[in-house]
Amino acid sequence: MIVHIVLFKWHPDTSAENIASVMSALKGMKGKVPEIIDLSCGNNFSELSQGFQNGLVVQFKDKAALDAYAKNAHHQEIIKTLIKPILADKITIDYEV
Repeated sequence: MIVHIVLFKWHPDTSAENIASVMSALKGMKGKVPEIIDLSCGNNFSELSQGFQNGLVVQFKDKAALDAYAKNAHHQEIIKTLIKPILADKITIDYEV
Protein backbone atom coordinates (compact mmCIF):
# COMPACT_ATOMS: atom_id res chain seq x y z
CA MET A 1 0.00 0.00 0.00
CA ILE A 2 1.11 3.55 -0.75
CA VAL A 3 0.47 6.44 1.65
CA HIS A 4 0.43 9.93 0.11
CA ILE A 5 0.64 12.88 2.51
CA VAL A 6 0.37 16.56 1.59
CA LEU A 7 0.73 19.48 4.01
CA PHE A 8 -0.63 22.84 2.85
CA LYS A 9 0.36 26.39 3.80
CA TRP A 10 -1.97 29.07 2.43
CA HIS A 11 -1.34 32.70 1.55
CA PRO A 12 -1.88 34.88 4.66
CA ASP A 13 -4.94 36.62 3.18
CA THR A 14 -6.75 33.36 2.36
CA SER A 15 -10.30 33.26 3.71
CA ALA A 16 -11.61 30.45 5.87
CA GLU A 17 -14.28 29.89 3.21
CA ASN A 18 -11.65 29.24 0.52
CA ILE A 19 -9.82 26.78 2.75
CA ALA A 20 -13.11 25.03 3.57
CA SER A 21 -13.85 24.76 -0.16
CA VAL A 22 -10.48 23.06 -0.74
CA MET A 23 -11.03 20.61 2.12
CA SER A 24 -14.53 19.80 0.90
CA ALA A 25 -13.33 19.23 -2.66
CA LEU A 26 -10.48 17.01 -1.47
CA LYS A 27 -12.86 14.94 0.68
CA GLY A 28 -15.15 14.65 -2.32
CA MET A 29 -12.48 12.87 -4.37
CA LYS A 30 -13.19 9.62 -2.51
CA GLY A 31 -15.69 7.82 -4.67
CA LYS A 32 -14.91 9.98 -7.70
CA VAL A 33 -11.26 8.99 -8.16
CA PRO A 34 -11.29 5.19 -8.47
CA GLU A 35 -7.68 4.65 -7.32
CA ILE A 36 -8.34 6.05 -3.83
CA ILE A 37 -8.67 3.36 -1.15
CA ASP A 38 -9.02 5.82 1.72
CA LEU A 39 -8.75 9.58 2.16
CA SER A 40 -8.78 11.98 5.09
CA CYS A 41 -7.98 15.66 5.38
CA GLY A 42 -8.45 18.39 7.91
CA ASN A 43 -7.29 21.45 9.78
CA ASN A 44 -4.06 21.39 11.75
CA PHE A 45 -4.14 22.11 15.47
CA SER A 46 -0.50 21.33 16.32
CA GLU A 47 1.78 24.12 17.43
CA LEU A 48 4.67 22.22 15.77
CA SER A 49 3.32 22.67 12.22
CA GLN A 50 5.74 25.38 11.06
CA GLY A 51 2.81 27.27 9.54
CA PHE A 52 1.26 24.39 7.60
CA GLN A 53 -2.46 24.71 8.11
CA ASN A 54 -4.05 21.63 6.56
CA GLY A 55 -3.15 18.05 5.81
CA LEU A 56 -4.27 15.37 3.35
CA VAL A 57 -3.63 11.63 3.64
CA VAL A 58 -4.58 9.31 0.78
CA GLN A 59 -4.01 5.57 0.51
CA PHE A 60 -3.52 3.66 -2.75
CA LYS A 61 -3.03 0.01 -3.68
CA ASP A 62 0.32 0.63 -5.38
CA LYS A 63 2.52 3.22 -7.11
CA ALA A 64 0.63 2.77 -10.39
CA ALA A 65 -2.58 3.83 -8.61
CA LEU A 66 -0.79 6.88 -7.14
CA ASP A 67 0.45 7.80 -10.62
CA ALA A 68 -3.06 7.47 -12.07
CA TYR A 69 -4.46 9.64 -9.26
CA ALA A 70 -1.85 12.31 -9.95
CA LYS A 71 -3.06 12.54 -13.58
CA ASN A 72 -6.78 12.22 -12.82
CA ALA A 73 -8.78 15.07 -14.39
CA HIS A 74 -10.95 15.64 -11.30
CA HIS A 75 -7.85 15.84 -9.07
CA GLN A 76 -6.10 18.19 -11.50
CA GLU A 77 -9.16 20.47 -11.64
CA ILE A 78 -9.13 20.84 -7.82
CA ILE A 79 -5.44 21.72 -7.92
CA LYS A 80 -5.87 24.24 -10.73
CA THR A 81 -9.02 26.01 -9.59
CA LEU A 82 -8.99 25.78 -5.78
CA ILE A 83 -5.51 25.00 -4.47
CA LYS A 84 -3.00 26.85 -6.67
CA PRO A 85 -4.67 30.28 -6.36
CA ILE A 86 -4.26 30.27 -2.55
CA LEU A 87 -1.23 28.02 -2.03
CA ALA A 88 1.87 29.53 -0.41
CA ASP A 89 3.77 26.26 0.14
CA LYS A 90 3.30 22.51 0.39
CA ILE A 91 5.17 19.41 1.41
CA THR A 92 4.39 16.06 -0.19
CA ILE A 93 5.68 12.67 0.88
CA ASP A 94 4.82 9.21 -0.41
CA TYR A 95 5.86 5.94 1.20
CA GLU A 96 5.06 2.27 0.98
CA VAL A 97 3.66 0.25 3.89
